[in-house]
Amino acid sequence: MRDPVYRELLEVMKKRGGDFSGMDIPEFFDMVEEMFSPEEAAVNNAMPRGPFTAPDLAAQMDQDPTETENILEGMADKGLCVALTFNGTRYYQSARFMPGILEFQFMPGRSTERDKKLAKLIDAYKKAYRQKAGQSDTDFPTNRVIPVDRAIAPDNQVHTYDQVQTFIDKNEHIAVSTCFCRHAAELRGEDTHEMPKDVCMQFGMSAQFAVERLGARKLSKQEAREVLERSESAGLIHMSTNTADDIGFICNCDRWHCVAVTHALSKSRPGHFFNSGFMPRFEPELCTACETCIERCPPEALTMNGDGPPAVDLERCFGCAVCATGCPSDAIAMVNRDDIPAPPEDAKALKAAIKKARTPAE
Repeated sequence: MRDPVYRELLEVMKKRGGDFSGMDIPEFFDMVEEMFSPEEAAVNNAMPRGPFTAPDLAAQMDQDPTETENILEGMADKGLCVALTFNGTRYYQSARFMPGILEFQFMPGRSTERDKKLAKLIDAYKKAYRQKAGQSDTDFPTNRVIPVDRAIAPDNQVHTYDQVQTFIDKNEHIAVSTCFCRHAAELRGEDTHEMPKDVCMQFGMSAQFAVERLGARKLSKQEAREVLERSESAGLIHMSTNTADDIGFICNCDRWHCVAVTHALSKSRPGHFFNSGFMPRFEPELCTACETCIERCPPEALTMNGDGPPAVDLERCFGCAVCATGCPSDAIAMVNRDDIPAPPEDAKALKAAIKKARTPAE
């Protein structure tokens, strides 16, 4: 018999929304029973929207404030909620599964037996969730690719949201943590193709929380640039929220394990669901047909085209510039693509776009 507190947790997580928000399947309960103690689940279920203090929540739950604070502190350390201090007061906030709790579990980079068990339980839940929810090509993309701006041809329009340097310049708090996708795969015993793991970056309040609770390392602006350069060299994709406004993170994703990439590749037209708004342009006189770009291309959008440069399948191309950054003869530059819409302005606009895409036409 399932503890009723976990049944209530299911409904709470459904209401919070986000990816993998909560589904009444056995894999959900297997996962949350390992992730939350009954006491933590009860506290999670009582959390209001927006920031709150431990005494406020204790009063709401008619609990001892010290006991409530101890539970909240433990939950923050386990990545089950967010905690930040402002003007000497500790505030907490509830978290969705994704982006949020499911990622927080692996960002510290731990490798205990519990971490290995959680990695398998979370993976099983995600797979069962996707299978039951079904596949839809009408979903509005929640993530976008950020191109490598040095690979963009000089005569092309480049917005501030296209430049990773923009987000480094405007943020004083920058952190780097373990890639939760590759680390979880490693915990499950899967091949991570020797891709670097310490390359996922957080900005602003997200960075502060990651440093204080999730084992992240604070970065200088120069160190942040070095992380990006190392990611580009490895052939990883810069990815973030599909908004033009300030973003809280930049993930550097691989093609095998990272959620945003694998989800895009499951679509019939990956290049329209996950894109930067750019595409590669080849200089025939410089191309040596070495096929390095074909090997590096994450969505496998490039094929040899006789004796000329590779052909690009725009139905698959992400516009990530992984091909361009690895080209030994500098034969590839990124150019504007006019069939990819600009990202929504902010989180509110993104939410509206997602809702519109999911609403059946009358």
